Amino acid sequence: MTSDPALARDIDAACRLTGTFTLRSGQVASEYFDKYLFESDPALLARVARQMVPLVPADADLLGGLELGGVPIVTVLSGLTGTGALYVRKQAKEYGTAKLAEGPPVEGRRVVLVEDVITTGGAVRDATSALRAAGAVVETVVCAIDRSPAGSTPLADVGVEVRAVLTKADLDAARHS
Repeated sequence: MTSDPALARDIDAACRLTGTFTLRSGQVASEYFDKYLFESDPALLARVARQMVPLVPADADLLGGLELGGVPIVTVLSGLTGTGALYVRKQAKEYGTAKLAEGPPVEGRRVVLVEDVITTGGAVRDATSALRAAGAVVETVVCAIDRSPAGSTPLADVGVEVRAVLTKADLDAARHS
């Protein structure tokens, strides 16, 4: 259980929507978790970022926020920790600097990825591969919510440890408390 059950309750109350929703897979669901509702709320965003601070490894050189949801979180987290931020795109832009990661150079630096929600880890897996190809050391991702199935380690195949503020179980427990 999270060290802050009130945070789980407040995020669940703000983000769990009911109605009719078409999911990315094309399936229709009666419930939807809108993560942007906590990210756009300054008080909830600050609470999440404060809970992330102790999850950041002490040897982190940079924090890499993944487009789009990781960007507001990494901005706040960078300010709290004093660790520089990167803004990691889904793909390198095709103009200007043509960078995948906006910010300081990553070569030879320990980059801790920052994500809002992890379910399968696909976006983190892609960013890890791209940053490693650019010479970064990526071993950890800090996320607000790990929605992967209990007991699974969605990024073990790429050697990335997931450190989460909340899990799906925390949110489900908060909903039923």
